[in-house]
Amino acid sequence: MNSSLRNKMLGLFIVFFLCFLGTTEPVQSLAAIPNEIRMFTGTAQALSMPVTAQATVDRPGVLHLNGSSVTAKVTPGRPLQLTPQHSGMAKVTLKLFGTIPFKTVQIQVVPGLKVIPGGQTIGVKVKSSGILVVGHHLVSVDSDTKVSPGENAGIQLGDLMTHMNGVPMDDVAKVAKVVEEAGKSKRPLEIKFKRGNKEMSTKLSPAYDLEDKVWRLGLYIRDSAAGVGTLTFYAPDQGVYGALGHVITDMNTQTPISVGSGEILQSSVTSISKSQDGEPGEKRAHFLKESKILGNIERNTHFGIFGKMNQNPEHSLYKEGIPIAFAQQVKEGPAEILTVVDGQQVERFKVNIVHVAKQESPATKGLVIRITDPRLLEKTGGIVQGMSGSPIVQDGKLVGAVTHVFVNDPRSGYGCFIEWMLQDSGVLPQSKSSLKSLKAV
Repeated sequence: MNSSLRNKMLGLFIVFFLCFLGTTEPVQSLAAIPNEIRMFTGTAQALSMPVTAQATVDRPGVLHLNGSSVTAKVTPGRPLQLTPQHSGMAKVTLKLFGTIPFKTVQIQVVPGLKVIPGGQTIGVKVKSSGILVVGHHLVSVDSDTKVSPGENAGIQLGDLMTHMNGVPMDDVAKVAKVVEEAGKSKRPLEIKFKRGNKEMSTKLSPAYDLEDKVWRLGLYIRDSAAGVGTLTFYAPDQGVYGALGHVITDMNTQTPISVGSGEILQSSVTSISKSQDGEPGEKRAHFLKESKILGNIERNTHFGIFGKMNQNPEHSLYKEGIPIAFAQQVKEGPAEILTVVDGQQVERFKVNIVHVAKQESPATKGLVIRITDPRLLEKTGGIVQGMSGSPIVQDGKLVGAVTHVFVNDPRSGYGCFIEWMLQDSGVLPQSKSSLKSLKAV
């Protein structure tokens, strides 16, 4: 056998061996060890290994292994005990059989945190940080001609107009006057607007509408939105709340609303339209007369709305904060959601977490839950609109929030991890992987 053929045979053997090795349970278990683990001070955690290994920590002042060791031995029958000592970052290096470096796990230790779960139905009023374009319309400039100056100027649905001729557009009531002045002077408007994260500008000449006798942009616009949702948590030490569990989007353009200002208010559920297969139901609620403002709205992100709140709202089932679970601590099995189905009273309802996604960095749809409580199913048919933000509690810890219903199976739906909501609220520091994601954007 010549050397070339021998090398090919050896190469094929190595590839086959590696493929076989990759399918074995120990190797798959090793690959499943997370790259990053977040822990609270005072809370230990076990890390199991399917084979004998040696673990070494670079900062024993932050983290102890098996009690106090800088180096510890791990066997299939003896998991590695991670014991936080102080806030900070540490690296744990794992070596197979004590000699072969296999993996480095980043450990982030953060101060202990407790928050108060919500469940209250809230009214949401939000004002965008500009004038949102939600459609084009045609202006009759003569008996035979109709035009849309805004569309001709390149303005698209979802664009956020921030300035007209240097005047900040923070109220839709300002638009008519600026447009009329430009039309009468026969000078085009200098419009600055945002399209996503990109700032742009264009010139737009208003058209005189012969039917209504006014100057028009040829655009449908809006600067505010209102709706109903559920409060997820209140962090008393920081005076911060989180709600909804998902971003608020404009109903016409489906683009996220850029918040200029807003507030959440007390709300009361008056009735419920039950969910059916293919047709999600909804909570019908109204803002109470002279509704108490519970807090402001400062941020609208993929994981909900966030702002300041100075006290735990009424009708809370909890008077004190409870621990939260990081994403890697949530497990499949029984849990409960807190929500309102009548009036203002928050109630507990049984659910089952049927799937937990492995997420080391923020992403939506981290949980799949199924409603199992007969009373809630009788009342709502499952998950309904307005229930988004309802806190999910498991083993005495706040683990997530309800976000979406499965249209064809309203007994089931998605949830997000509470970890990501707390990060977006500013209550919990960003994880290292989250910061990398932010830099990449």
